[in-house]
Amino acid sequence: MNGKKYTGLFYNNGKFSGVEDVLAVEESLSIAINGEPFTVTMRTPGSEEELVRGLLYTEEVYRDSVKPEIEILNTNGKGYITDINVKIPSDKILKDFAGSRNIISASSCGLCGRTSFEDTKTQNTISETGKLDPEKVYDLFEKMSQHQIDFKESGGTHASAAFTLDGALLDIREDIGRHNAVDKVVGGLISKNKLHQAKILTVSGRISYEIVNKALSAGIPFLASVSAPSTMAIENAQAAGMTLLAFCRNHKLTVYTHDERIIQNEVVHANK
Repeated sequence: MNGKKYTGLFYNNGKFSGVEDVLAVEESLSIAINGEPFTVTMRTPGSEEELVRGLLYTEEVYRDSVKPEIEILNTNGKGYITDINVKIPSDKILKDFAGSRNIISASSCGLCGRTSFEDTKTQNTISETGKLDPEKVYDLFEKMSQHQIDFKESGGTHASAAFTLDGALLDIREDIGRHNAVDKVVGGLISKNKLHQAKILTVSGRISYEIVNKALSAGIPFLASVSAPSTMAIENAQAAGMTLLAFCRNHKLTVYTHDERIIQNEVVHANK
């Protein structure tokens, strides 16, 4: 569990009472590559290795199957890791990262800290032929929910999970930031050599451009959320061949892109 207890004053129906809540921990993590600053991200402590490997993979900086050496440089007084350095052979670094992330990336934003929007784009496209049964989507979110330990304690973390097309859970991670949760999942899949098995990525929050971009970078053809997508998320998914599902709750969902991958019994088209 990654939470900390805080006391507060609770107001309800005209009366105040003391309350003790468990809140999600948010701490900074400075990441350097070969001694050169890469980014500072606000995240939930834990799974630092998976977070770094997933971030470097989805940012298309390092994609080698060999695990890089990760040095812990500093921890704070609470025992949380605050500074790490990733050692990567220079010939394995896929693109110049200098200046691409030179300020803090907030827990709510995966693109904050980028100096150019063009730096965020991935050239990956999806060519998946498998189909998804919409009746199984509810079960995917149920499985993810069962593993959201931090959320049940604090109510303040997001989750992301990866599944096979048959609904087998491959990995699930939590973090105060949606994009961090996705990076941790991708990093976990890489560590377990299961990224190629991942066909569906679920997220607990809204689907924004950067979430789509990370799923595309990982080559995952289906992306599903309990919440809403942004316009840019839909446009990005459509152009890259990804099937995007949103508002997946209460046995309902909306397919916004590439519905040819969804098993359909009957379709009633909306009025034009």
